[in-house]
Amino acid sequence: MATSAASESENLPAQPKLGGDFLEGLSNLNLLRQIGLMITLAASVAIGFAIVMWMQGDDYRPLYGRMDNLDAANVVDVLEQNQIKFKVDENSGAILVASEDVHMARLKLAEFGLPSSPTQGFELMDKEQPLGTSQFVENTRYQRSIEGELARTITSITSIRSARVHLAIPKKTVFVRDVANPTASVFVEVFAGRGVEPSQVKAIMNLVASSVPGMKMADVTVVDQHGNLISTGEDSADLLMAAKQHQYSKEVESSVIKRINGILEPVVGGGKFRAEVSADIDFTAVEQAAETFNPDLPAIRSEQTLNESRRAGDAAAGIPGALTNQPPGMAQAPEQIDPATGQPVAAATPTNNREQATRNYELDRTVSYTKHQQGTLKRLTVAVVVDDKVVKNADGTETMLPWTENELERLSILVRDAVGFSAVRGDSVNVLNSAFANRVVDTDVGLELPWWEVWVMPHIKHIASVLIMLLIVFGLLRPMFKGLSKQGGAFAEQEEARQLAALEAAGGLDGMSDETVTLTGGSALLLPSPEQGYEEQLNAIKGLIADDPGRVAQVVKQWINRDD
Repeated sequence: MATSAASESENLPAQPKLGGDFLEGLSNLNLLRQIGLMITLAASVAIGFAIVMWMQGDDYRPLYGRMDNLDAANVVDVLEQNQIKFKVDENSGAILVASEDVHMARLKLAEFGLPSSPTQGFELMDKEQPLGTSQFVENTRYQRSIEGELARTITSITSIRSARVHLAIPKKTVFVRDVANPTASVFVEVFAGRGVEPSQVKAIMNLVASSVPGMKMADVTVVDQHGNLISTGEDSADLLMAAKQHQYSKEVESSVIKRINGILEPVVGGGKFRAEVSADIDFTAVEQAAETFNPDLPAIRSEQTLNESRRAGDAAAGIPGALTNQPPGMAQAPEQIDPATGQPVAAATPTNNREQATRNYELDRTVSYTKHQQGTLKRLTVAVVVDDKVVKNADGTETMLPWTENELERLSILVRDAVGFSAVRGDSVNVLNSAFANRVVDTDVGLELPWWEVWVMPHIKHIASVLIMLLIVFGLLRPMFKGLSKQGGAFAEQEEARQLAALEAAGGLDGMSDETVTLTGGSALLLPSPEQGYEEQLNAIKGLIADDPGRVAQVVKQWINRDD
């Protein structure tokens, strides 16, 4: 008898699975608890969906389908001014705005005139002209085309929202005295918070003047949307030269400061000193020509000499005339006797000698032409102030101490060598030590970020989302499902114990009547309803046959033995 009971107990339904236990426990709850459970499940699903959406970010939509007529920089400025969230698509470059802010963003752009309709240029010439169009209409259309093209080109400048160009082109005439130069006026509208640089105004004037034959730059007038005349005509050459000289001085001073920073920053530290430079630049243009002679090095260039000897009787003398030209008579000179020989000696004839010399000397000559270069550095003044140095104590604390005179002198030597100090020019370099009122902490030197800031902070959003999901699943849903499963399992065990007790009381399956064996029982809730399909009912019957073949066999036996 015990053996038959054991064999019959093996044919009883197996212990329900998790899904069956959950449904069994859910079915045993009252209506109020079932409603609360459903609300809890719906809230958990909603929270999970919200977390997923939060991880993915807001739903962004393109602001406009095409941005051919829009400047992305202008659109971004308008969105930032109105604090509208946006982002730029990395692939297409389109501007994306949150779906709830799309209409507001478009309204704000419309207030600023974006997107603006493109100005018509030479497209006007493509239109068909009616028959009988006068020359005046053709000239006017051509002038409008030029004005539109110029306005379109000026609008391409970054800071200009829109522009209009008006040209005044006089009629051609054959009389020279009646020839007038064409003029132009340009109206520009500047974006809010921006301005037009003088260089941009000059560029607009040059652009318009170069586009119209015979127009000069001085004949172009530029006006902004506030009615201010922003074109002042051509600047004088002196003012332009002064501006260039000032800019050159600033560049020289910046170069010297950069060299000072480069030599002191590794020694003192970044933000521990300040350097200012004043450069006196000489822009005077000097041209000098000089011619010098060296009297110590003479040289004979040319020489002319004359030697002349004349006797008294060689030439006629006296008053010019007929008597002068007569030959002289016999001279009556006293005779002289030579004492040695006693013979008479002839008297000596008188002579006239003359010598003349002309010499030309060439001295050493030097001709020099000197042109001094503009922008020569006349004097350099350098002032450097150094903050107190940081000294680490033995216990690891830091103390601010002033620099010694020897250390400041060493720094002065470094600065002099860096800037090219010249005592001949009268340069001045002063390095002083003074505690800074607002100390600048150099966070880039020797600073290592903690690991959690490097690895955790960039992904804190995803980590928080995962933690919240895990908390919902393991802290709320899992205990709830587990409790319902335990409750359903306990109820199934009670039902099984009740069936076993009833079976033993009836003496086993053999002692049970055919009328008492049915497919209903503790698992009746798992049976399909009659409204369900044939396939579902067949699958349910197959499951019952696999779980409890003994009970199914008794039911079939009952069906066979039924008389009707």
